[in-house]
Amino acid sequence: MQKQDKQRNGFTMIEIMVVVVIIAILAAFAVPIYIDYVESARASEAKSVISSISNASVMFYQSNGEWPSSVDDLERQGQLDLELSTKLKWQFELQLPEIVTATSTEEMAGGAGKVIQYNRELGKYTGYGTPEEE
Repeated sequence: MQKQDKQRNGFTMIEIMVVVVIIAILAAFAVPIYIDYVESARASEAKSVISSISNASVMFYQSNGEWPSSVDDLERQGQLDLELSTKLKWQFELQLPEIVTATSTEEMAGGAGKVIQYNRELGKYTGYGTPEEE
């Protein structure tokens, strides 16, 4: 009697391990890119509001002859109207005429303590959600 070779179906353990290693390598490249993208998207709301604050501050200065000391000053004068959801996620600090700073609170999905600064003189954002210069 002759033994017939059984035809094996499926993958060997080595083949499965090779596929897992390839997926892990791809994930090692993709995850940091995705995280940067998410941070940039979360920071875009603050950047948009900072731009509005900067413009409203210039109007405040032109009307009053002095820079506002807080976002509340701008809102009281009717120069700015921030949504409550934005105020819950971000706290804004004015160091005018140069710097506007946004700091995230616990309500922001990315967590508290994320800082974005806008330098009005340079027209440049730095901090959370911005690409770092090398």
